[in-house]
Amino acid sequence: MNLNKKFKKIIIYIISAFIISILSITTYVYFPKKLDSFDNILRDYMFTIRGPIPNSQNIVIVDLDDKSLQEIGQWPWSRNIVAKMIENLTKNGAGIIGLDILFAEQDRSSPHTLIDKTNLDKTNIILPNYDEMLASTIASSPVILGYQFQFNDENYSTTKSPQIPAIFIEKNRNFQDKDYVLNAKGTLLNIPIIQDNAYSSGFFNNIPDPSGTIRSVPLIMRYDLELYPSLALEVLRTALGIKQVIIDYDEIGVKNITLGDYTIPTDRYGRLLINYRGGEKNFQYISAVDILNNKFDKKDIENKIVLIGTTAAGLQDLRSTPYDSVFPGIEIHANVIDNILTKDFLHKPAWADGANIVHIIVIAFFLIFLLGFTKASQIAFIVLGFIASGSYLLYFLLFSEGIVLNLFFPLVVTIISTITALIIDYFLETKQTALIKEKFANKVSSKVMEDILKNEENALQATSKEITIFFSDIRSFTNISESMPNAKVLIDYLNQYMNPMTEIIIKKEGTVDKYIGDAIMAYWNAPLDVQNHQDKALQAAIEQIQYLKILNNKFQQKNLPAIDIGIGVNCGNAIVGEMGSLIRNDYTVIGDPINLGSRLESLCKTYGAKIIISQYIKNALQKDYIIRDLDIVRVKGKKEPIKIYEVHTDDLKEIIKDELKFFKEALNLYRDSNFNIALEKFQRLQKKENLVNEKVVLLYIERCKKFIQTPPQNFDGVYTYTTK
Repeated sequence: MNLNKKFKKIIIYIISAFIISILSITTYVYFPKKLDSFDNILRDYMFTIRGPIPNSQNIVIVDLDDKSLQEIGQWPWSRNIVAKMIENLTKNGAGIIGLDILFAEQDRSSPHTLIDKTNLDKTNIILPNYDEMLASTIASSPVILGYQFQFNDENYSTTKSPQIPAIFIEKNRNFQDKDYVLNAKGTLLNIPIIQDNAYSSGFFNNIPDPSGTIRSVPLIMRYDLELYPSLALEVLRTALGIKQVIIDYDEIGVKNITLGDYTIPTDRYGRLLINYRGGEKNFQYISAVDILNNKFDKKDIENKIVLIGTTAAGLQDLRSTPYDSVFPGIEIHANVIDNILTKDFLHKPAWADGANIVHIIVIAFFLIFLLGFTKASQIAFIVLGFIASGSYLLYFLLFSEGIVLNLFFPLVVTIISTITALIIDYFLETKQTALIKEKFANKVSSKVMEDILKNEENALQATSKEITIFFSDIRSFTNISESMPNAKVLIDYLNQYMNPMTEIIIKKEGTVDKYIGDAIMAYWNAPLDVQNHQDKALQAAIEQIQYLKILNNKFQQKNLPAIDIGIGVNCGNAIVGEMGSLIRNDYTVIGDPINLGSRLESLCKTYGAKIIISQYIKNALQKDYIIRDLDIVRVKGKKEPIKIYEVHTDDLKEIIKDELKFFKEALNLYRDSNFNIALEKFQRLQKKENLVNEKVVLLYIERCKKFIQTPPQNFDGVYTYTTK
């Protein structure tokens, strides 16, 4: 491929990659939520590939499971039972207890509520109050209650605010900017006697994404202009004994939340992207009934964070996560706490969008250029390798560095770039094939054309290689053209000659370069290699001379003039390839061997020969031919002399045998400067009947006479021509 075509190809690739980049970036920037679900699905698949990982072993879940419900009864249990469970946990050294349970109404099973339904005098009757019992237990235990924020514009359960014994500090917040932290409209708290007796509480709202999967959870929410922590954050804050919670902002919203030595990266909304430890029950579970019956090992809960929740399907605290479509809500809190304790975070840094955009651009440009200059058989391996390596990089960043980058767009851009590169390559290849067919369709055989198309990538590239060059020309064509009645007759006459001559060249694996009026220029061993190209070129020349006899018989029958031609054949290293201007060019050959081939064709007139070959051709021939040693000449434009030979057709083999023998003897005498004896031999040869080439004999008779009259100095047998 020449530089001009390569430059055009590069420009097409640049434009294509640019368009893909712009469209992809526009979609990424302006329609992110439309495609987030696909990105999340790919990330979920990476979680599946990674599989479960160990947790910190600092969190235990007390499960209101089906076993507990079967033994104790359906939920809600009487609160004296819940109080007993908390009491047992506290006595056995639980570090802190988080309740993923809401006590929004009074315990209707409490005995003290029964008297209200009778007409008995209530003054002297004291019955147990289970709500007071639970409140008392909570007051003396390290319990963090759970509650729920509401976001509907009406039907609030209450507008009362929970009391949180912590200080929330907002750093770098511009209060004129949009507040990205979720703002609640109302609260759904525990009944006052329970809520007021707890040390603290945290909301347990888990908000799924549009696909219904919980991949991130809010660590803070705003209500009535104040910030409140999630149950997981408040449990951990209390366990660590930290009073201050620092919320740091940047220009796009919340940047991170600091809890003592723990800096928790969040998204702009204050949400933590959960790095799930694994599927369901990756943490230690203890059945609630076993806690009530003290059938557990104290070491399992001692100084640990204990979360109380449920996995029972009937209690409807099951969620969808990247690992499972049915996942206990209580274990989501456990994962959040464990992420913070181990500092094993997943986060989307502020520069992630920029990195994603750069990634899109790099993929589009790199892949289109890579595939554009790749063999078709290798494309599938390259694309699969590209996807695999890119996926591994994103996988590594996700789980080793905790950096969340977009997965969907790199994959889509890879697919689009691959398809685009294939389409471009197809059209360029089609155009290149058409160009090659246009340049060679009438120059070479169909077999050679097939081989060229198989190697079309290098078919038109300029290179230096050995070729055989062929020139033929019609003798006295001017007289012939003048004898024709009109141009149409002349063209028809000439075509009757050109067509079979061209077919012979093509049949012998030659390439017709051009027609120069009545002359034909052809070459062998380009654009593809041709074995024994010197022999094939010479065989084509011999066949043309033989066919010319048949053609002249046809012309004679039509009263058309006979054609006589001369052919020059040479070989040597030449420049072959596509040459010309930007407007018009062609695949051709240039160099000294071509000039010499043209000179040899011209010398046919001088020597009366049909075919003249150079010494380079003769030395390369693999087969036997009828060859006459013709002369040693120095043609115009060349300093070095060369030997030239006349080649005769096979039908003259017996006729010319004695002539060639006698001619060689005379020529050797001539080259030895024995001009008198040489003259005598040439004159005797000239008197023989049926000479095949009398003109060359007469030429040497004339030279001998000249050199006898004016003997040359230091004669070396070389004859120098000063004209073409």
